[in-house]
Amino acid sequence: MAEEQELIADDEKNGTKAKWWLIGVGGTVLVILLIIVAVFWFGSESTESPAVSELTSTSDRSAEEARYVSLPRNLTFNVPGADRDRVAQIGVQLLVRGSRHETLAQENIPLLESTLLNTFARTSAERLITSEGKREIRLQALDAVREAMYEATGDFIVNEVLFTNFVIQ
Repeated sequence: MAEEQELIADDEKNGTKAKWWLIGVGGTVLVILLIIVAVFWFGSESTESPAVSELTSTSDRSAEEARYVSLPRNLTFNVPGADRDRVAQIGVQLLVRGSRHETLAQENIPLLESTLLNTFARTSAERLITSEGKREIRLQALDAVREAMYEATGDFIVNEVLFTNFVIQ
């Protein structure tokens, strides 16, 4: 009987040691998880790249809502190619910020169409076929439209030029 009580006492000691060990491991895991969450939560603000901070400052300046101005018709133009000339048709929408810029863009649709047609006509069919060429022409169009609108209104009204329809035949 004395041996049985001794075995029970040893089991109770081992059981409490196991409980303390589980509590210690669980606590350690919890602390590590809290540290990881804290690093991601608070670290994301301090590791912000200059480009991201520049974008946020730009968005603070133009906190007005985005508005899209559609050109009333698709722009159709001839594009010279290596083998043969082609006809291209591009549908365009302009991203502007705020109702004032939307109104100015709508009032200057003929200027915008002319500027875009001049920009598009300066490219080749081979460039327009590739996705890189489309991206380049879109960026060139954005620069040309912003410059034309600045000359006409004194403000860079257009934030993006978006192609909504793109056909080459």
